[in-house]
Amino acid sequence: MVMKLEEVLTNRKLITPQQLEAALKEQRASGGPLGAVLIKKGFLREEQLLGILAEQLNIPCVSLKDITIDPAVIEKVPAKFAWHYNIIPIKWTTNPDVLTIAISEPLRSLDDVKIFLRCRVNPVLAAKGEITEMIGKYYGVGAETVEGIIAAGPKQPAAEAEPGSEVEDIEKLAGDASVIKLVNQIILEAHQKRASDIHIEPFRGKMNIRYRIDGVLYNASVPVDIGRFFQAIVSRIKIMSKLNIVERRLPQDGRAIVKIGKEEFDLRISILPTPEGESLVIRILPTKMLFSLEKLGLEPKELETLERLIGKPHGIIFVTGPTGSGKTTTLYTSLNKIKSTRNKIITIEDPIEYGLEGITQVQIAPEINLTFAQGLRSILRHDPDVIMIGEVRDFETAELAIRVALTGHLVFSTLHTNDAAGGITRLLDIGIEPYLIVSSVEAFIAQRLVRLICPECKVEDKTVTLDLKRQIMKEMGIADVKIYKGSGCQACNLTGFKERTAIYEILVFDRMIKELILKKASADEIRKKVIERGMRTLRLSGWGKVIKGLTTPAEVMRVTQVEE
Repeated sequence: MVMKLEEVLTNRKLITPQQLEAALKEQRASGGPLGAVLIKKGFLREEQLLGILAEQLNIPCVSLKDITIDPAVIEKVPAKFAWHYNIIPIKWTTNPDVLTIAISEPLRSLDDVKIFLRCRVNPVLAAKGEITEMIGKYYGVGAETVEGIIAAGPKQPAAEAEPGSEVEDIEKLAGDASVIKLVNQIILEAHQKRASDIHIEPFRGKMNIRYRIDGVLYNASVPVDIGRFFQAIVSRIKIMSKLNIVERRLPQDGRAIVKIGKEEFDLRISILPTPEGESLVIRILPTKMLFSLEKLGLEPKELETLERLIGKPHGIIFVTGPTGSGKTTTLYTSLNKIKSTRNKIITIEDPIEYGLEGITQVQIAPEINLTFAQGLRSILRHDPDVIMIGEVRDFETAELAIRVALTGHLVFSTLHTNDAAGGITRLLDIGIEPYLIVSSVEAFIAQRLVRLICPECKVEDKTVTLDLKRQIMKEMGIADVKIYKGSGCQACNLTGFKERTAIYEILVFDRMIKELILKKASADEIRKKVIERGMRTLRLSGWGKVIKGLTTPAEVMRVTQVEE
């Protein structure tokens, strides 16, 4: 006689009677399998439940992580069916015809599956998360929705949907199969994979979707037929962001606010016309950010230096680096640290990435002549103590920023240069006189973002060459080093990396540097001198993260130049 699940769990003391009672009470209220309720409440681990079910039902338990499924097997089960029952076909055998499917819980409707598929079904148990991951991988995001739209025929509404409320709840807007649901699924999957950007690109009647995760682009798995709905998807996104759905010849920029779970996200939509159709990029930004200097990735000495710099009453602090190197986050965190009721902080940006409470933020608008320079002139009439200029792009903005700093204001801004010393020559190149630079600039801070090794699958990297280890040990002045990597797991989407941190190079102005600038010394000469005086370069900052087991040498070398 097969014992009930609750009896097995209590007999083996895997759960307490009180936990069982609480789970049964919730099951009676909300329905669903008891095992799923126990896992949801944290009373039981999924692997424990699968082991017990495997014993009770005499069904083998498998891991799907390393299984490769033949596309011909996937075609045996429609996407809509796989999503509805949360099953994935993994093997097909003939004579007799038997389809092996992975399930996460006993299916009461297993007979329905057999009838629909018209073959014998051999079930095996697998983790629910692994099955969901495999469905997304092999069928593609929104595959069941695409099937539903095609099945509904031409009368199915596609893009002619109402914009709805100001904040759309992505998880709840499921409804019937529609392009609205398809777009929501794309955004939801991007969020679940920790993507910062969604790239939707047309090419010769096809449609490619890529997610930028931890700074690197990855192809999203999409159904083959999704390209048929490309224009409807573009129109839906335009409606969400209140853009002109008729205009297809000019670039457009818009924004929308969506809700995923309990969080709200700001979507920044940019549309660019191409010969193949409109290309879209959607940036996903949380509406609320917690900014902390301690979490930026600074070493203790660097943190102390930055805190001293942002505490100055006047001068300019430039943060340098390429697009996507985290400059804005560093600036926002610095402003958040020094803001108080006693000072007035105003920013002028393009675009405003995050809303900061207690800080006045201005968005530039070149079409009405609201440029950085024009905005800066107006800002001064608002009696600010601290000003942040999104970017110094030209002589006029640079000269204004310097003169503002000379009149007793603390100014933050960014420059696009490769390193800290390069910021000096950049200012000289655009026409700023050396005496103005040495009189106003306090420091240049160069930075890059490196991916962090996933803590769930972190292992020692035995493949690193001895030459590379020797290089790191020599440059860091240490006797030994252990190097780690991520082997890839579900937590990091098999990339081996999860989240990012920054590496820094801080060039603080002193008398020697000022003398070199007045002599119009080259960036290489200035760089050589400050390194001799102990400046920690980007490469050395990266090696520091490698030694601590936070990132890989390849990641550091990817974002830094070779140090001379």
